[in-house]
Amino acid sequence: MKTPADLPSLWRQAARHVATALVLGPTVGVLCGVSSALFLWLLDLATDWRDGHTAIVWALPVAGLVMGAFWERHGGPIRGGTGLIIDTLHDGGPPVPLRMTPMVLVGSVVTHLVGGSAGREGTAVQMGASLADRVAVRVGLSPTWRRHLLAAGAAGGFGAVFGTPVAGLLFGLEFAAVGRLSARAALPALLAAFVGDRVTRMLGIGHTPYPTVGVPPWDLALVGKWVLFAVAVALTAALFIELTHALKRHGERWLPRLPLRMAAGGAVVVLLWQLSGNNDFLGLGVPGILRAFHDPALPEWTFAAKLVFTAVTLGAGFLGGEVTPLFFIGAALGNTLAGPLGLPLSLVAGVGLAAVFAAASNTPLALSVMAVELFGAEILPHVVLVAFVATALTGPRSIYPAQRRLDRKGTIPSQRENR
Repeated sequence: MKTPADLPSLWRQAARHVATALVLGPTVGVLCGVSSALFLWLLDLATDWRDGHTAIVWALPVAGLVMGAFWERHGGPIRGGTGLIIDTLHDGGPPVPLRMTPMVLVGSVVTHLVGGSAGREGTAVQMGASLADRVAVRVGLSPTWRRHLLAAGAAGGFGAVFGTPVAGLLFGLEFAAVGRLSARAALPALLAAFVGDRVTRMLGIGHTPYPTVGVPPWDLALVGKWVLFAVAVALTAALFIELTHALKRHGERWLPRLPLRMAAGGAVVVLLWQLSGNNDFLGLGVPGILRAFHDPALPEWTFAAKLVFTAVTLGAGFLGGEVTPLFFIGAALGNTLAGPLGLPLSLVAGVGLAAVFAAASNTPLALSVMAVELFGAEILPHVVLVAFVATALTGPRSIYPAQRRLDRKGTIPSQRENR
């Protein structure tokens, strides 16, 4: 038990912690902001060029073959992606290789250029964390502060790439360990997320504007409708997780060589593209997300089509993230169920956008706050209900296989115990 005599020592420790955070948090934020701005700028160029030259999608298998060969030769530990960040955050180990930043940046841009259905959060988180770890190693930080900076890098990357700094803060603290937030890591993560977002905006990078959503009054019938929607969200998230992991697992067994797996996956995406008869499911799919908020004529199978496109792309090993495709899937699912549930179309699309990713990544708090940052405070109780219920129903599944869960003693297992 602490005594009054201990207070000066505790104050000095707290002052050192705050001073360190005030220096390192913004430093990581600047690195995250600059790298995210470059990534988003290149991503816009690649998407615009592909939209004007859709024949480039036929090159997806060739791009997969070339990228797979390069990653097989030079990827090494960074092929673990976000899983490597999570394992390093919990278990320490060697520094995250700095080459992760340029390699995931270029690989993700190429994936979108040739039409792969992927997102951007994975790239931003991996770039932010690898740059933050470089700072930690160069400065010679303690293992505890190294973990804080890795979380700050994830927070800064997420907040900067989506323009949602508060959600970035919570995601950086929430995504690595289910059921636990680190209070001491909060200040550097907060500074990194806000500075990263501000730097990205100062460099002229804008973010997708979303429409306002209509909110009905609360009653028991509305609660029942949201619970039904949460069940649909959980089923959709679980299907995406299981399909993506199954494709990766079976692909590794049938085609042990990464170049061949990526080429085969690219060929399947091209086949799906031809069967769909449109370009809606290529790349990020932002136009499809926005359409889900206002078009009641959106085909009912739209969310399922994007789910399959994305699972094949990521399961084959292409680079990118899951967030934006899951936004698409969630918004389209909301569009499909808004009529049967008798709820405002824009509201269900907005709740679905956040809740599907929340359930798939076990980050309901971060995504509930993200919904507020995107759509306004009125959506909060609705998205909280759906996101937390859907996350509970999804169970231990996650798009991040390395994600840790608290054991019965309230501690986080080591990598060996967790697997």
